[in-house]
Amino acid sequence: MKGPLDRDGMANRVAQDIPEGAYVNLGIGLPTKVSNFLPVDREIVLHTENGMLGMGPVAGADEIDLDLINAGKIPVTELPGASYFHQADSFGMMRGGHLDICVLGAFQVSISGDLANWHTGGADAIPAVGGAMDLAIGAKQVLVIMELFTRDGQCKLVTECTYPLTGIGCVNTVYTDYAVFGLQSDGVYVREVFGDTSVTGLAEMTGLPLQQLPG
Repeated sequence: MKGPLDRDGMANRVAQDIPEGAYVNLGIGLPTKVSNFLPVDREIVLHTENGMLGMGPVAGADEIDLDLINAGKIPVTELPGASYFHQADSFGMMRGGHLDICVLGAFQVSISGDLANWHTGGADAIPAVGGAMDLAIGAKQVLVIMELFTRDGQCKLVTECTYPLTGIGCVNTVYTDYAVFGLQSDGVYVREVFGDTSVTGLAEMTGLPLQQLPG
């Protein structure tokens, strides 16, 4: 069940909400694409947990330097003023509350903001926590980017996560291929819908008590 936005469209939508001056960590996978769409008129500093500040977009074919990669081992570019440091220092930045935003992928997000993104719990699944737990508790805002439904049609925004948790009550906003959801203490608000999607239609598709954000 694919929504109106493709993966590039989702990444672009996240990028538009990252403000001037923010220090941001982009998670492995789909979140990495956000670096390609950041507004050029904003100074945004990207952090990678393997030890870099000032990461630029994903490297093109003629820009690849195999010594310059992000935490997902994807070749990236560097911006003027980029700096490098030990991974222990990088995790100190993450755990110490020095990042304004992290953008993470997810297997599930609960309506109360719980995040499950490192293990499906399956016997044959390979756990891959990386620095997600550190980011979930350390970043001032946690944004999730994910497709709203799995390949077999299961909604990934759920009443309660059934997969092992990465963090509890940590997610602020969820960006999907159908809509943008704000998770607040009094419920789930639909901030924006894409294509012909409606809030009523989303509520029927997800089975969740969704509210329209005023204004």
